Order: sequence, then C-alpha cells, then structure tokens
Amino acid sequence: MNNEPLISVENLSKVYNTESEQLEILKNLSLLVERGTKVVITGESGSGKSTLLNIIGALDSPTSGTVKVGDLLISSQDEDKLTYYRSKTLGLIFQFHYLLKDFTAVENVAMSALIAGVPQKKALDHAKALLCDVGLEQRANHFPSQLSGGERQRVAVARALINDPELILADEPTGNLDPENAKSVGNLLFSLVDRYKKTLVLVTHDMKLAQNGDIIYTIRNGNLASL
Repeated sequence: MNNEPLISVENLSKVYNTESEQLEILKNLSLLVERGTKVVITGESGSGKSTLLNIIGALDSPTSGTVKVGDLLISSQDEDKLTYYRSKTLGLIFQFHYLLKDFTAVENVAMSALIAGVPQKKALDHAKALLCDVGLEQRANHFPSQLSGGERQRVAVARALINDPELILADEPTGNLDPENAKSVGNLLFSLVDRYKKTLVLVTHDMKLAQNGDIIYTIRNGNLASL
C-alpha cells in the first residue's frame, strides 16, 4: 500500500425527486480510498451505500460534488469515456450474477475481454486461468443453468478480474447466497483482491463479510462514519 488515493470523493450529494418530496440520499459525503485498500461500507437498506457505489462506478451521476478515480474526474466525462473507464478500470460484482444464459462459464468470463478487443485465444486462456483461481476449472464448459448459485457467483468474481482492473466494486456480492456459500465466496473474493493487488470497495449487510475489510464504514443520515 503506497498511501496514494485511488478514489477521491468530495462533497457528494444525491437527491431523488418524487412527485411528493425530495429524497436526499447522500449529503456532502467525502471519501478517500488508498490504492490497494479493501474498504467495506455497511448500512441499512436505503441508506445510500449502493448509490455511492453506483456513482463511483459511473452507473449513476451525483446531484453535486466530485468523484475522481486515478486521474479521471468521473463527474465531468462524456459517455464514451465513462464506457472506457468501466471497461478498463473497473471490475463489477453485483448481488445477482447477471451471467448470459446462452454462454458457458468460460465464455461469460471472457466476454468483456473479447469486447475490449483481446484476441479470442488469449481471452479464453485467461478466462480458464481465472476459473481455476475460483475453483471452477472443471465447470468451464457448463452453462449458468447447470451451475449452483455459489458457482455462478464465483464465475462473476472471475469475470470481474478478466480485464485486469485496478478497482473492484462489489455490491452485496454474497447477498443471494446461503450462509456457507456466502462465507466461501466472500473469503475467495478478498483473497483474490489480495493476490492480484487490487483496490476493493464493497457494500454489504453481512457484518461477518465486512470484517475482512481493512477499513469499515457505515452510512448514516447520508454520510460516512467509521466502525
């Protein structure tokens, strides 16, 4: 860890307008994340933790404030640059695996690399290696319907690493799993983040999973507090 911030969030606010009211989800929130750090954010449903993750991932935009990842000021980029940012800098893991049902596990993992222009053999070889890392080398040619819930989420973890991203964003990555699989997939994710020297920002309700983080925050009243 070299104490250089990878993520700098300053005075971030997010307001949703409904027919009857304005909902201020995030209120002048600031956050620094050093390279190589595993940051976990907890909080009640609706507290804004997924909103914060989506803004860092350029899947949502702030009402005000700035988000900088590396040298890129996310909040002032056009969609082409944001698409490139999501493809090259980020690995995204969601609560639902979002695997393509008509493609095998290895094809699902390789897909982002193929879209990014990596030659097919190189992309598939890398995907197979990542499936080995998550313990699914024997399931590479299985379709999502032939995999268990825990196996599908392991494929999603491998997919997040395929383009060698600097930053992994994980939104309730074990939320749909039974306790045994949740523990297994959670431990696997943190171990791979360490092995590949990635920066991780993870949001979760699971306090057992949260204990794997280097720094743990909770969101209360639209802002961050340390745990």
